[in-house]
Amino acid sequence: MNWNIRGRLGLMMFLEYFIWGAWYVTLGTWLSQTLQFSGSQVGVAAGVTAIGAMVSPFFVGLVADRLFATQRLLAVLHGLGAVLLFVASRQTSFTPFFVLVLVYSLCYMPTMALTNSLAFRQMREPQTEFGPIRVLGTAGWIVAGLIIGTLRLEATAQPMQLAAACSLLMAIYCLTLPNTPPLARTSKVTLASIFPIEAVKLLAERAMAVFAIASFLICIPLQFYYAFTNLFLNQVGVSTAASKMTGGQISELLCMLLIPWFFRRLGVKYMLVAGMSAWALRYVLFAFGDAGSGMWMLWAGIVMHGICYDFFFVTGQIYIDRKAAPQLRAAAQGLMTFLTYGAGMYVGSWLSGAVVEHYAIGKLGDSVTYQWRSIWLFPAIMSVVILVLFLLTFTDRARKPVERSTELASQATL
Repeated sequence: MNWNIRGRLGLMMFLEYFIWGAWYVTLGTWLSQTLQFSGSQVGVAAGVTAIGAMVSPFFVGLVADRLFATQRLLAVLHGLGAVLLFVASRQTSFTPFFVLVLVYSLCYMPTMALTNSLAFRQMREPQTEFGPIRVLGTAGWIVAGLIIGTLRLEATAQPMQLAAACSLLMAIYCLTLPNTPPLARTSKVTLASIFPIEAVKLLAERAMAVFAIASFLICIPLQFYYAFTNLFLNQVGVSTAASKMTGGQISELLCMLLIPWFFRRLGVKYMLVAGMSAWALRYVLFAFGDAGSGMWMLWAGIVMHGICYDFFFVTGQIYIDRKAAPQLRAAAQGLMTFLTYGAGMYVGSWLSGAVVEHYAIGKLGDSVTYQWRSIWLFPAIMSVVILVLFLLTFTDRARKPVERSTELASQATL
């Protein structure tokens, strides 16, 4: 793959994740402080991406792989997404806003798989070429946070409007990408073709079943972070909160480099345990930190994102890759994505919103304030319970070397 193609694919990834990072991180702050939506409404709104993640495999299987060139489909989805985001940014009542962002998520979430697919189709050696290109997606997320935080736009509709403008730019740019025609699959697309029965049968093995259940459960408290951290940081007085939150993505990049070293020394079980433990510790730090002398706790909770994400989710991807037969790896990874980023985070969105609303204590000015210590201790305790159950029930008897750990770590998503 020549440097021209590398650069074009890298810019595609940058724009793809700039869009998501621009509107999603600060969504709760805008909805709660400016539009005065309830905690439950904020949680449900944050859960639209989970619904999109559940629908995405079926959309890609039914449409993208069979009917349209990938770059053209990306252009259509991002163009439609630009309109939906802009119109959503103009709403002031919950129902029309929710419908618009839900439809938007159904358009956007498939584009993550489509950008990966388009990139892979241009590569001769994906195992070495994909990582440096994909990392620019994380860079896009970081740049979006730095811009929004520095300009103090978190409590406004402007992050969503910025994402809409970038989505329109992405739609135009996609038309310049290399032609990537459909694979012309002639077989009928069914649930079994997307999630083959052999991949589902992997869950019959005790270790895989425990891992799958634990992955689903840990994504429930995980959504507290994604949906409400920016609102929390702003309410406790942290300046340029969105910019500071990019420290999580920076630590994620650093931890990816360390995964192979830790994997060989800790093994699957204790890498997963470390990731779960980090989630519990992060929430405790948030519960007792503040914007004054306790600011170090908030910083520690933010930069622990690398351990929280990489040690559990990337390790999990490596574990699935090792357990599944080569022809089932993609389907097995898709099944786990459905259970975690889809079902788990959807339940987490509903639960986090209900918990935040339960601990509302009244208004300060025009916005509702919350008992944040009680809110953060809830997912902390939940994470500890899941951790203990995992420790007691999971056993990884295999001791095979993990040759592909570095490759899979470099392919991790946000």
